[in-house]
Amino acid sequence: MKQTLLNKINSKQIIVGVVGLGYVGLPLAVEKAKAGYKTIGFDVQNAKVDMVNQGINYIGDVVDSELKDLVENGLLSATCDFSFVKDVDFIAIAVPTPLDEYQQPDISYVRDSTIAVAKYIKKGSMVVLESTTYPGTTEELMLPILEQGSGLKCGEDFYLAFSPERVDPGNLIYQTKNTPKVVGGVGKDATEVIAAMYRNVLEGEVFEASSPRIAEMEKILENTYRNVNIGLINELTMLCNKMDINIWEVIEAAKTKPFGFTPFYPGPGLGGHCIPLDPYYLSWKAREYGFHTSMIEASMMVNDRMPEYTVERAGKILNRFKKALNGSKVLILGVAYKGDIDDYRESPAIKVIEEFEKVGSEVEYYDPFVKEYQDRGHTKKGLSELTAEIIQNVDLVVITTNHTRGIDYNFVQQNAKYIFDTKNAMKDILNRENVELL
Repeated sequence: MKQTLLNKINSKQIIVGVVGLGYVGLPLAVEKAKAGYKTIGFDVQNAKVDMVNQGINYIGDVVDSELKDLVENGLLSATCDFSFVKDVDFIAIAVPTPLDEYQQPDISYVRDSTIAVAKYIKKGSMVVLESTTYPGTTEELMLPILEQGSGLKCGEDFYLAFSPERVDPGNLIYQTKNTPKVVGGVGKDATEVIAAMYRNVLEGEVFEASSPRIAEMEKILENTYRNVNIGLINELTMLCNKMDINIWEVIEAAKTKPFGFTPFYPGPGLGGHCIPLDPYYLSWKAREYGFHTSMIEASMMVNDRMPEYTVERAGKILNRFKKALNGSKVLILGVAYKGDIDDYRESPAIKVIEEFEKVGSEVEYYDPFVKEYQDRGHTKKGLSELTAEIIQNVDLVVITTNHTRGIDYNFVQQNAKYIFDTKNAMKDILNRENVELL
């Protein structure tokens, strides 16, 4: 099986399947198709499937014309019918892995996708999980489902591996094509063959890990490292505020050291799919071993508190003008979780809005990239434009996303009564009399 698959990979005879056509799956499907492999995307959402089949792009990191050309040339298609899994040789699962209401891993999407794949997987297939998850998911959850559902034997009839996604929406340098990959297979043959598949598609280095658990923990390490360091900076931010020290200038000064320091920045909380969630996956799994991740949990507590802290600071600003949070008009600038993208998954700005509304503030938001967002079954629409009158009529402007396009910060500064800048978005504004930093 190993040599047969290697030959098929090199001769582009592999048919690729990608389960989940979101921020990870669609760019991956596009790269597979661009490399010359016929690719089928699978998704449970009819709207996404229809858009792909019409060549209509909905992901920022995908080039519109490339998607359209791939579809028109028959290299890329999409379907809700998982029976077409029987036609593919390589299956990548890239579905959401959120937290449930108790802050515990919700792996239902991975489980359901694996069950669907197991019904139709054929002998000589490769299955890869790309969704971020806790160490052990590939072997403890997926492997038995695939074997029982298909009647095939892992390592003999099909190969299984974990290869964590490393998507950074809006990154102009590193995208799916050139970001290094890590592959950890169930057995050396699985790792070698699946790594070969990625090498034939991507430009970045492919690191071969000795097991899926190594690759799963590696992904958790990447994002927990960032979570812990951001937690440190957020805690220092609170201290610096009490000491009347500008944390942003402190960081700029520390950055001048050419070794031993990596800059991290404060903010109103953590956003995106990975950094706010991954430490919870690890701490949940650690309890199975009677281990408490004390440092990690401490950073999570700090970061989770930042939306509330942001509103507390906003309340102190309003108090200077003899205003209460209750009844004050607040304008939020930016609900995307990072600048210049339309992705609002786990955005701290949404949590900040909730905190303001809890205390009775009247909140509106403007984001040039996110016209509306869904949260807990409700839709909140943003302002269609940002006028001088709108800015002048609010008691406080709170900047929660550092967009570099679509917002004129000079215009905002000139018309706002006061601005609470949690992202240092106005660092280049000369007149800062009505601006306070987090």
